[in-house]
Amino acid sequence: MVKLSEVLFSDIYITPEKVAYIPDNVTPNGLEVLKADDFEDFFELLEQSWDGSNPSYSVVFDNVFYRVERTVSIYGIQYCARKMPKQVPPFSSLGYPIELSKYLLSLSNASGLILCGGPTGAGKTTTISSLLKEFLTMEGGFAYTIEDPTEMPLDGVYHSVAGGLGLCKQTLPPNGMWGEGLKSALRSKPRFILVGEIRTPDTASEVLRAATSGHLVLSTIHANNITDAINSVVKYASSTSMSEELAYDLFSRGMLGVLHQTLIGVKDKKPLVSYLFANPDSTKGDQVRGIIKGGKLNLGTSIETQMTRMSRGKNIFPDL
Repeated sequence: MVKLSEVLFSDIYITPEKVAYIPDNVTPNGLEVLKADDFEDFFELLEQSWDGSNPSYSVVFDNVFYRVERTVSIYGIQYCARKMPKQVPPFSSLGYPIELSKYLLSLSNASGLILCGGPTGAGKTTTISSLLKEFLTMEGGFAYTIEDPTEMPLDGVYHSVAGGLGLCKQTLPPNGMWGEGLKSALRSKPRFILVGEIRTPDTASEVLRAATSGHLVLSTIHANNITDAINSVVKYASSTSMSEELAYDLFSRGMLGVLHQTLIGVKDKKPLVSYLFANPDSTKGDQVRGIIKGGKLNLGTSIETQMTRMSRGKNIFPDL
């Protein structure tokens, strides 16, 4: 008997005809038909767990956590379920370059926004969840996440190497209102805030405000590159009562770093990452912050310079 939990896959696609497909792990994009004896039970759980409104939800089947997307096709209901890891992987296991990993972990005491952009399925949520876990393990403190649905198992108590405790509470946006969830988070005085994805105007504007008010904020956004990620946040935020000029200003003051990643490989996928950082000491002059504040994002040279310096083991901010 082959159980679903024993089959190697990341995503499962279920058609209205109740045929399930998974990546074949042989070709870059090819699929194969799933063969698992408990699939009928899994499918029944997917149907019974839908609340009748939100197409994004989560289920636990055979002690494995799945993130589910329910969509309506021309032939009926179809599902996509992503198998989530039972534990948040250590950041060192994600395949990031060593120098980049060291720098990101050095930001545990900083405040501002770490934004991870990329296409769907690029490991963005895994990256920021793993970073948050490392920060809690290093520093302790209170972390508050807002996710819909929740994905990585972050909730709980952490014993930090600094000697104190860390505490993470995972929450859903109240009534689907991400902006309200962020306002509630700020009233809870967290050290760290993780926002699963910036996908509404209110979320973007509140993330920018949180990033400039002493918190370390981690979030993701769908984007084609670093510039696109920054512009997307600004466009979202400026479609509220916030002006575009203010949105660029807040981003420039609150930014710690913007990452863009995709996954390469077939069976053993690794991140291909580009990045841009602002000087964590916001009291010092910083060309990157100045460019973003001006709204004309000619960032190619800055990105190339930072990535070259870091790959050679040099400090990207020589005065630090």
